[in-house]
Amino acid sequence: MDEFWLIALPGEPSPAEALAKIDQETAGQNEWSRHRKWNLPDMKVGTLDTLVSLSEDLAKYDVFAESVTRKMAQYLCEVLESEQKDTLEDNLRVNDKSVDEYLAKFQWDSARFPTRHSPKSISEMILKQISQIDSELKTKSTAYNQLKANLSSLERKQTGNLLTRSLIDLVNKKDFVLDSEYLATLLVVVPKSGYKDWNLKYEKLSDMVVPRSTKKIHEDGEHGLYTVTLFKKVVDEYKLHARENKFIVRDFVFDTSAQQAERQEINRLQSDRKRQYAPLIRWLNVNFSEAFAGWIHIKALRVFVESVLRYGLPVNFRAILTKPHKKAQKKIREKLMDLYGLQGGLDMGSGGGKKDRDIVDIPGLSMIGQQDYYPYVFFPIKVELMDR
Repeated sequence: MDEFWLIALPGEPSPAEALAKIDQETAGQNEWSRHRKWNLPDMKVGTLDTLVSLSEDLAKYDVFAESVTRKMAQYLCEVLESEQKDTLEDNLRVNDKSVDEYLAKFQWDSARFPTRHSPKSISEMILKQISQIDSELKTKSTAYNQLKANLSSLERKQTGNLLTRSLIDLVNKKDFVLDSEYLATLLVVVPKSGYKDWNLKYEKLSDMVVPRSTKKIHEDGEHGLYTVTLFKKVVDEYKLHARENKFIVRDFVFDTSAQQAERQEINRLQSDRKRQYAPLIRWLNVNFSEAFAGWIHIKALRVFVESVLRYGLPVNFRAILTKPHKKAQKKIREKLMDLYGLQGGLDMGSGGGKKDRDIVDIPGLSMIGQQDYYPYVFFPIKVELMDR
């Protein structure tokens, strides 16, 4: 799974020096991949109690925003028609950038989330927006999925073998005796291996069968569809004896209006799906971008809040984004521990980590999903958005 690391380090004493230090220490390590500074605007700090409370709220908002973003990506994949599946990556864009590019070149959207507001107010703005997207996704997906299900149900009736499919499109008025007080025409499904048997037996399966009244009107890979005409009073008896001989009588009443209604319904549903498809894709494109951007702004708020809680005032930290090779993650952890272990107040060996349950009185540490404590602020961002 593709994963970025969002790390905030103490300012050394200036943010520029923090980045220079990590650059120097990891120089020549190809496994580290690219790492770059992640610019955050100046924000209002508020009180310690406010920041601790906000830290807990942001952890929940982060989980929610990520879940909505993933649902958007997953549903977009489901909606894209089969011939367009290979365009999924092109559809999962954020402000006209790929997910990776948006993260790497992240800029705080001051027009939408003015920093004159407190971090708490900003987080509530983002949460409201993402909640609205989630609500609209439920409404739109329910309606579109119902449309697809109705269409699929009717289309399935047009396919399959003669034992299950709709027979409306396979018959004509001339195949039936209609408007008779005494006679009825049945449709019988006969296995191909039983054609000869049918022609020998159909007149004898009950009394009152019209001689030479059978005709094969359709055939698929396994069965043939035959008509037979008989008196209405022996229909039930005929069905019973036909079944005993492995001939299946399909329940069917010829109705011209029903034929026309089913065809019109299929045409209507196909037209509705085609009409709704492009606008739904556009809505998903736009709102995936909005949800992903909102999610990453929540990450940015978490970095700011946790860094202030961790490093204190005045605000002096450097946020860094990196995408380490999976096999190099342990080495990178060790390097960061060597550099910042003592500053974090931890007496650990290289690469060590303490579990949350072993740490007390560390403000802002009650973060959902963070199982390990590091002497620097750390948030993973998993950008493989599709369920596999």
